[in-house]
Amino acid sequence: MNPQEQFVAFQTIFYKEIKRFLRIWSQTILPPVITTVLYFLIFGTLIGGRIGEIEGFSYMQYIVPGLIMMSVITNSYSNVVSSFYGAKFAKAIEEMLVSPMPNYIIVAGYVAGGVARGLCVGFVVTVVALFFTDLHLEHIVLTMSIVLLTSILFSLAGLLNGLFANSFDEVNIIPTFVLTPLTYLGGVFYSVNMLPDFWRNVSFANPILYMVNGFRYGILGVSDIDPALSLVIISIVVVGFFCLAMWCLNRGKGIRH
Repeated sequence: MNPQEQFVAFQTIFYKEIKRFLRIWSQTILPPVITTVLYFLIFGTLIGGRIGEIEGFSYMQYIVPGLIMMSVITNSYSNVVSSFYGAKFAKAIEEMLVSPMPNYIIVAGYVAGGVARGLCVGFVVTVVALFFTDLHLEHIVLTMSIVLLTSILFSLAGLLNGLFANSFDEVNIIPTFVLTPLTYLGGVFYSVNMLPDFWRNVSFANPILYMVNGFRYGILGVSDIDPALSLVIISIVVVGFFCLAMWCLNRGKGIRH
């Protein structure tokens, strides 16, 4: 395929993914927004008033970047894992693999769809957050870089999950037992500096901690982690996941039985 044909192939997968999650917006966009509003009401308004300030910000302001990042992570991931496994279940992946389309176009198309949904939900959650508190973007380039790389990372993770899942039940195993606990323990609702030394050191092994704090630094200008370190770690994981996804597709891992 020449570059123009490859672009058409990428565009076709990307548009299909966009239309898929927009067609069922009441299941893909509305629920995370409602969930986040409940977080704002319960943790930000009711409980936050009793906690006071953290690093010079009200509790509501402090948790907003984490909640935005949490919605981006979960939606980027769930979009790709459900769509890719659905295509695999319907044997559509085999048709793409035997076509002249390079495998990296398949990966790029699904990842772009996951990124689009993650950023779309993140944007809506940000708009809703402005009704509850004030936000001032301190470092716009860093903020955009962190959120884009994070959505790419979890879109790739969703693709890998969809690749190795053998049933619809297995699609939910990683989000339930890995992604959700890591997200809740990733500094969304607290600063790791508030933890005892042992648990603070354990928290540094959680990759989501670096994403949440990097994004928080971009918006508020405060972080428990060096933002440059966050960027480096996220970039390394993105490259690692992309290479793993390409290796699996090139060898039919998860496709051939």
